[in-house]
Amino acid sequence: MAAPPSPANPVTRPAAYPTMADIMAASRAQGLRVSLGTVGPFFRVTATRGEGEDVVELGRAEGVVRPWPGGAVLHLDSMRMTRATLGVSDRPLFGLGIFLGAVAVRHGYDSGCARAELLAINDTPLYHEKLVRFYTRMGFKAVHEVDGSSMADLAHMLVWGGRGTRMDANIEDLLIKWGKRFRSQE
Repeated sequence: MAAPPSPANPVTRPAAYPTMADIMAASRAQGLRVSLGTVGPFFRVTATRGEGEDVVELGRAEGVVRPWPGGAVLHLDSMRMTRATLGVSDRPLFGLGIFLGAVAVRHGYDSGCARAELLAINDTPLYHEKLVRFYTRMGFKAVHEVDGSSMADLAHMLVWGGRGTRMDANIEDLLIKWGKRFRSQE
C-alpha cells in the first residue's frame, strides 16, 4: 500500500512536481546560475550571470526552515535584486524572482515543509501593491495585514522587520502551479 502524500514522501506525485535539477536546468537555459547554500536550518539562494571574473550577482533569497506544530514551515525572509539586474535587458525584474523562489520552495519541500510564509513588505504603497500582486499570481494568499495597529502586529513586526501583508502558500500547490515552467520536457 502506497504512503499518503506528504512533503516527506516526494514519490507520491512525481510527475506533478519539478525537481531541483529541473529548476536548475531551466535557470541555466536562461543564462542564470542559481545556487543553494545551507547552514543548519538557514538557507540562501543566489542567482548570478557570467563566467570567471565577470560573474555578477543578480539577486538572492534567504530564509529558514523552522519547526512548527503540524509540520515544518518555510520562512521566506527576504528576496533582493541587485542593481546589476537593471542591466539585464532580456529579463523582467520579477522573472528572476521566480527562479529564486522556486529553488527556495523546492528546498522547503525537500526539507519536509508543508507551508511557505512571507511578508510582502510595505516600504511604499506602489511597490507593496506590486509585491502582493506578484506573490498572489505565484500562488500565495494574504493572511494578515501587519500595520502596527495591534499587539499581535508587534510580534509580526519583530519577526519580519516591518509592515506589510503576511502571505502563506501550500508548498505542494506551488510546485504543481509552477511545474510546467520548470519540469524537463520528455
